[in-house]
Amino acid sequence: MKISYNWIQEYLDFPLPPVTELVTAIGAQLGAVEEVVDYGAKYKGVVVARIVSCRLVEESDHLSVCLIDDGQVVPAVERNADGFVQVVCGAPNVREGLLVAWLPPGSVVPSSFDKQPFTLGARKLRGYMSNGMLASPQELALGDSHEGILEVDFECQPGADFGEIYKLNDFIIDIENKMFTHRPDCFGILGVAREIAGILGHSFNEPDWFATFTADLTPSGPVLPLQIRNDSPNLVPRFMAVALSAIEIKPSPIWQQALLCRVGVRPINNIVDTTNYFMYLTGQPLHAYDYDKVRGLDGAAVATLVARESAADDKLELLNGKAIEPRAGAVVIATASQVIGLAGVMGGASTEVDATTTSIILECATFEMYSIRRTSMTHGIFSEAVTRFNKGQSPYQNDRILVAAGRFICNAGSAEFASDLLDEAASTLQVNRFYTRQVEIDSAFITARLGLDLPVERVAALLSNVGFKVETVAVNQTLSLQIQIPFWRTDIELREDIVEEVGRLYGFDKLPLELPTRVIAPALKNRMLELKAAIRTIMSRAGATEVLTYSFVAGALLTKVGQNQDQAYKITNALSPELQYYRQTLSPSLLEKVHPNNKAGYDQFALFELGKTHIVDSADPMIDGVPAEHDRLACVFAADLKAARGYDGAAYYQARHYLERLLQQLGLSAKVQLIPYNSSSLNDRDQTKISYYETSRSAMIQLGEYNLGIIGEYTATVRKALKLPDYCAGFELDVALLLEAAQISATYQPLPKFPKTGQDICLRVPATTPYQRVYDLVTGIVRDQYAEQSVISVTAIDVFQRPAEPDYKQITLRISLANYQRTLTDVEVSGLLDTIANQAAQVLSAERV
Repeated sequence: MKISYNWIQEYLDFPLPPVTELVTAIGAQLGAVEEVVDYGAKYKGVVVARIVSCRLVEESDHLSVCLIDDGQVVPAVERNADGFVQVVCGAPNVREGLLVAWLPPGSVVPSSFDKQPFTLGARKLRGYMSNGMLASPQELALGDSHEGILEVDFECQPGADFGEIYKLNDFIIDIENKMFTHRPDCFGILGVAREIAGILGHSFNEPDWFATFTADLTPSGPVLPLQIRNDSPNLVPRFMAVALSAIEIKPSPIWQQALLCRVGVRPINNIVDTTNYFMYLTGQPLHAYDYDKVRGLDGAAVATLVARESAADDKLELLNGKAIEPRAGAVVIATASQVIGLAGVMGGASTEVDATTTSIILECATFEMYSIRRTSMTHGIFSEAVTRFNKGQSPYQNDRILVAAGRFICNAGSAEFASDLLDEAASTLQVNRFYTRQVEIDSAFITARLGLDLPVERVAALLSNVGFKVETVAVNQTLSLQIQIPFWRTDIELREDIVEEVGRLYGFDKLPLELPTRVIAPALKNRMLELKAAIRTIMSRAGATEVLTYSFVAGALLTKVGQNQDQAYKITNALSPELQYYRQTLSPSLLEKVHPNNKAGYDQFALFELGKTHIVDSADPMIDGVPAEHDRLACVFAADLKAARGYDGAAYYQARHYLERLLQQLGLSAKVQLIPYNSSSLNDRDQTKISYYETSRSAMIQLGEYNLGIIGEYTATVRKALKLPDYCAGFELDVALLLEAAQISATYQPLPKFPKTGQDICLRVPATTPYQRVYDLVTGIVRDQYAEQSVISVTAIDVFQRPAEPDYKQITLRISLANYQRTLTDVEVSGLLDTIANQAAQVLSAERV
């Protein structure tokens, strides 16, 4: 968003600070500044001059020799006795008495300033010395016209600074658009001026036509029949139009052209320039249609504008010459018979305002921003109107802007209003010229979030400066603020929005730099997380591999394992047809992975998973519309025929090995019993859980009066459906019940601060003596002597049997000791080794080597 320093100043009743200070304030409290351009630099040296004489050059049909009066402000230039400067000009409109823009020798042609600067000099043309040039609008970078020189329309004396009288001595501040994504009001000069006033601590005075709108508009001339219709109120919250007659198409005033050029908008004619002027001023796009062309397309006595969604046979030629078929669902503007514009994006060529236009329809509307965004992206059109409409303009500003633009056109020429102000608003829009949305907030709420205790009077002043209406009321001995939100602030909804606004206007950089108070007490342990971590450790150490599968399964899988699909929650927006249901148990997800692993070459393995399940059951009602979740653990062991030969017993006992290992590590082995099924005692939920187990080869895992889970082998039907090997079994547990009974404890042993010492001992024992007896004897002696005050480690180094001594073997152990109270001496360690050798000789008939 490009903003003009001079244009902003027009709407402020206090002087702006220097541009560098202003840019700093904008960057800190409004939006990131991408670039600052010294626009006036290109007009340095351009002077207003009056042509005092003009005569054609002999043997030329277009060149004229002119004497100009510059008030003698330009130094070092050749002058005649009267102080006038000679310039040769070839423009057809050059004439005596005309005020023009003179580029003296040494100045740069403004249109070349940003490219390859072209510096003028004094040179002869057809034998006549020409000092610089008289410039056209194109050469002055004020438009595309180069048919003649620019005629200054501002009353001033010769020698006036051209850039100053048209406010071209300006700075253009380019603010990043993304900063204003939620602020459509800041896509207009008026909104930015309001914000600048607020961040600089001044109250902004709204223009009368914007602040106190009254709809007293009546036709002042012959009435032009006009009707509008809004057929898409959901996509077009407000659709307005008015007709104007006695239109004369001509260039707009130079000040207006200069202003538009400064912000990057190309001047076209007085009507189009006015719509662009008000769009850039207020952030609200407008569009002008040729009235006679609109009426002529229908061949009717009345001109009709319709806002509707596109139809399949719609075709449109846009103003840029591009022919399109509007996307399905796009909002278009049409007559009664055909499309004439892509709403909010670009108008159509068939109703374009041109030199023959004598009457216009001025339209002002609000469109649903997401629809405009989709249309723009589909057709690759990114106009200034799109930039604003896809930010969500307020529909409450349409009437005042439409009337102000119409009056501007009338005041600038002989135009007249030729119809009533037509307004088609959605039924949900209260078009009563008053905006009543309010937020109530107290100072304590603001203080708690900003960490700054601002008086309510200060808060009220900050908000009032930018158009909020604030009333202070006392509620329970506390001052509270009743804040009425201005109609242009579509981004304000919550109290938190008000807090952000107060902080921004006050200045976030002025807030106290204090860290928030934090409680340093240790967080409570999450026993469920600890249990799951313990389960993962135990199962992994036992040789099982953890897998993670989707919480969603296919209906076909439920059928294969014998589960009822009616007891599974169905997903209405499933990721794929294979993920239609929430799983009721974990085991089917694991069983589905067995065959792919067998096929990949893994002949024996155990898989386990910790996850959540959901069952449609009256015993588990939904909580706030969300199904109840159950934490489960499932494990499956599988081996192919060849690998199964290496195991004793059925697959059931292999699954039981993992179960018992888990229960033992959790301290539950003495509490859990495996009991046969009692089918009469199983409810529908339990039947769901055991549907894929062979009841004669499985058991219930009982923990007190609770059913902890099931362990067993799978039915032949399930093995066949899922291509499981015959040697396959598993179990599934309720983790919540495990949590209630599991004994999870973490131990900690501090390290000694004294250095450790170590010695090796080698014992020669009979070959029939088990290693474990030697290890236990040595460990026992060491622990008896140093158990309480030392960290002890006994590690096997070597077990060696000499070929020459088949009846004996040598066992070498390394003993490491670290005492908590002192450093152990070599004498103590040597004495310990002697004790070990003596007792080993007596108990094991060992000999120390």
